[in-house]
Amino acid sequence: MGFRSVTTFDKRTTADAVIGKLRDGMTIGIGGWGPRRKPMALVRALLRSDVKDLTIVAYGGPDVGMLLAAGKVRKLIYGFVSLDAIPLEPYFRKAREAGALEVLELDEGMLQWGLKAAALRLPFLPTRVGLGTDLFEQGGFKTVTSPYDDGEVMLAMPAVPLDLALIHVHRADRMGNIQALGPDTYYDDWFAKAAKEVVVSAEEVVEPVDHSYPEDAKANIFERCFVHHVVAAKHGAHPTSMPPSYGWDMPALKAYVASAGEEDGWQRYRSDVIGADEAHYLAQVGGDDAIAKLPLPIF
Repeated sequence: MGFRSVTTFDKRTTADAVIGKLRDGMTIGIGGWGPRRKPMALVRALLRSDVKDLTIVAYGGPDVGMLLAAGKVRKLIYGFVSLDAIPLEPYFRKAREAGALEVLELDEGMLQWGLKAAALRLPFLPTRVGLGTDLFEQGGFKTVTSPYDDGEVMLAMPAVPLDLALIHVHRADRMGNIQALGPDTYYDDWFAKAAKEVVVSAEEVVEPVDHSYPEDAKANIFERCFVHHVVAAKHGAHPTSMPPSYGWDMPALKAYVASAGEEDGWQRYRSDVIGADEAHYLAQVGGDDAIAKLPLPIF
């Protein structure tokens, strides 16, 4: 991809610079979970690019739906695609019903296991998950027999290696140290470790993160050696939630969902809302002050 060496001490760049180095056909993992903690500023930069024929790996939300609507995706590997309070992502539904999308549907735990296998540089990891289900047959999985006395037969979950992972965090510094706050960071650490290259967008870029916020040292969920590029992206998870900073923007998500039912709805949404750059997008959704006031969802 032409990224700088992971040993570079200043990894700061822009979303457009990173996305501009991508190539067609890559396998890209997207961190977060449904409509939570998604690297949407990076996704929007990807939507504005010419990159296509991607394999996307995700616990999907609007990131997956938008990339499908834009015709960027050749294959989708997923545990689910949902907007939580809006159960079924509308553009994902359209793509599945059209039957033109290559998919590998996985149990949530199977996808996690596939990322872990890739992170550990193993060809597979054994699991009981998926045995006796349609996922086994539809996914073309194989079994492995324990070499020990138990002789148990388990599903061999193949590794899911990534060319690139996109992850959004609260803080980062120029060296790639990160802090991801909130009650749940999902499997962002495994996305990072399963990938050849990692792009981190951050609400705030500080110098250095461990000196600026030493009380949050435990929020460094993966080491800087995994991070290649750091992109400043305040409110870069919008319209998804980024606790404790801001909640999801349900009116914005509902407007996005409504576009799926309109003639040329995606083209209008792409032009009017996403626009030519991130400044346009943030202005269209109310700006920094409005996003900062979004209440956190209660589960």
